[in-house]
Amino acid sequence: MATAPRRRGLRQPARRSGPAGRALITARGDGQNARTIAYLIAGTAGVGKTSLALHWAHRIRDEFPDGQLYVDLRGYDPGLPVTPGQALERFLIALGIPTSAVPNEVEAKSSLYRSILADRQMLVILDNAGTTAQVRPLIPGTGRSLAIVTSRGRLSGLLVRDGAERTILGTLTEEESVELLTRTTAGYRSGDDPADIAELARLCAHLPLALRIAAERAAARPGMPLGELITDLRDESSLWDALSTGDEEESDAVRTVFAWSYRALPEKAARLFCLLGLHPGGDFGEPAATVLAGPGDERVRASLDVLVGAYLLENGGSGRYRFHDLLRAYAVDRARSEITQEEQLEAVGRVCSWYLHCAYRCVLSLAHDTTLLFAVEPPQDFPPPFEGREQAARWYDDERTNLVGAVRAATETGLLDLAWKLAVILERIYATFNHYQDWWVTSLAGLEAARTLGHREAEAALCDGLGRLCRMTSQLDEAARHHRAAITIHRELGDRLSAVKVLNGLGWVGLFAHRPERARADLEGALSIVRDLDDPHWTATVLFSLGYAFLQLDRPDDAADLLTESLATFRELDDRLYESMVLTGFSLLRRRRGESAEALSAAAEAVSISREMDNPLWEGTALLYLGKAELAAGLPEEALVSTQRAAVIFRRDGDPSREGIALDGTGRAYRALGRPSDAADFHRRAAAVHQQVGDRWKQAKSLGHLAAALVEAGPAGTGSDEAAHHRREALALLDGFDDVRSEALRAWIGGANATDGADATDQGRGSSRSSE
Repeated sequence: MATAPRRRGLRQPARRSGPAGRALITARGDGQNARTIAYLIAGTAGVGKTSLALHWAHRIRDEFPDGQLYVDLRGYDPGLPVTPGQALERFLIALGIPTSAVPNEVEAKSSLYRSILADRQMLVILDNAGTTAQVRPLIPGTGRSLAIVTSRGRLSGLLVRDGAERTILGTLTEEESVELLTRTTAGYRSGDDPADIAELARLCAHLPLALRIAAERAAARPGMPLGELITDLRDESSLWDALSTGDEEESDAVRTVFAWSYRALPEKAARLFCLLGLHPGGDFGEPAATVLAGPGDERVRASLDVLVGAYLLENGGSGRYRFHDLLRAYAVDRARSEITQEEQLEAVGRVCSWYLHCAYRCVLSLAHDTTLLFAVEPPQDFPPPFEGREQAARWYDDERTNLVGAVRAATETGLLDLAWKLAVILERIYATFNHYQDWWVTSLAGLEAARTLGHREAEAALCDGLGRLCRMTSQLDEAARHHRAAITIHRELGDRLSAVKVLNGLGWVGLFAHRPERARADLEGALSIVRDLDDPHWTATVLFSLGYAFLQLDRPDDAADLLTESLATFRELDDRLYESMVLTGFSLLRRRRGESAEALSAAAEAVSISREMDNPLWEGTALLYLGKAELAAGLPEEALVSTQRAAVIFRRDGDPSREGIALDGTGRAYRALGRPSDAADFHRRAAAVHQQVGDRWKQAKSLGHLAAALVEAGPAGTGSDEAAHHRREALALLDGFDDVRSEALRAWIGGANATDGADATDQGRGSSRSSE
């Protein structure tokens, strides 16, 4: 579960958790106030809104036993703010929703998020919100959860439409400011004139952020009279005017204190401060800072320590650093003033190139598919900061937001070649982890970069990737459109092998859409090209795909010839993983022919190979086929074990579509064991999962199985009304599907399933085949 981060800094005076804080703490225990779903802390920059929010969150944590969620929305950051869709995706994943089950649309994400929180008591901290629109989809609905929002704006819409309560956080009083300065410098200075301390507090506009920096400067120079420091501070007030916090007096104070502290930095630390403002994300590690500093700077760690010690940078722990958004804006301004444009572009290019190479190394360590992937030359001076799969996964988790930012930074600075390459490389990682929102954002940016460059090959690669993304998110019409755009370009360029790859993907779009004739046409086109190219791997791949299409067309003899050739080729290539894939096709073929023993043998061999190759995704898929073969062979206890193991794998890997198939198979095993009530529970869960991912066909099949289980679950007539309802629902979902399998499924749901305890689909050539 995502929790609010620990923040480093000075302790705030007691009054800052006074009446407003106590009101928030007590409101949740009072029934008449239970409908308060959001509390807004508004105030100028640097006034301590985040510190107060996190202090409150700590004080009231026992009121929210289901945990806390936190996101920095970066509403005032110099870079792009976090969108509601991005924040909701992160929250839903933290709440246990598999990444591939996260909806695409913001409204659907928000609805799912609120339905989950409706049964929980959670505290949601929405830090640094820029606008009401950025926050509203993240506010809990009814229930006992509460959002604490911090913003420089008053966000009146939250009060009017959402019933939020608001605290306007003012600056410290003079007495509190003096106390803070005195307490912080007490171990370093003594004998300062109280009038000078009060003057220093006034120059800092009584803002905690400015006071903290000023106190550090004063503590670091214990021998310098405070009056001299104040004179220095006054002299800075006319040196720059880049920032605006909304209030001119407070704005001047923040600008002055930042400049005062910055100009006291050693040269290397000052330069690093400027360069860090060019980093494409909100936080970073020492390796990224080293890349930005450039070759020859061997004291980056020391400079980072200087910046943290001067409160110009925060150390978030685990080797990560971050700016306050005002300080990042100041760093950007200093970079523009003191570093040439050429040097700035070189720094951005260095860090984006480093992210590209690290992402490439991640793909090689983590991704399921690395075929047809262009190579990336490693930068000699800055190797990636990880080795092996585990470290690569941890690095990706730390840098995920920055990778999206790197694509944006490369685009905005005209480094378009880097932008499209990053987008193509990242696609393989996103496909592995089902991070669809980031995939969509970076692919569109990369596609625009490729089109601006007129780089047709890159454009085709990104169109193909978008086609895969849409296929995985059940946007099948969009998937076909993107794939066909890619094929057109590949044909223009004469890149026949890439065209084969995309035609194979387009064929699977047709199969997913239950348009097997369309799939057959695309795959036969791919086969004719790839045979001419004499590429054995892709020939065998297309043969398998086409063989599967013929199985869907109820043409098992044609399928057998293709699958046999595919299997022989992969065995010649010693490609064990793809061998296991084809064996699952053989298991299905044998089952269709009523050859139960052969179906069992093929599926069991596929499971064995996938385990040998340590590929959980393919093992889970093979277990699905094994479970169906075991059911067809009259081995329901074994089928129950296989399908439940598959469900665990897919749940762990965030693949809800296949998890739904496994749940449905588990239900069928329970029916075969004479436990229809247990079966009904699993079929309900399967139908819900398929509805969530937008797969109408599989939802209809699970509802048909549910109807059959309900009829079997009790005395005659018990459950029949509910079963009839689910059959009608399933038949409505099948409208528009006219292939052989859909017709068989429609006939089975409308007739035999009410009394047929064993699914007729596994009993041979002439029967209905709803189970595949």
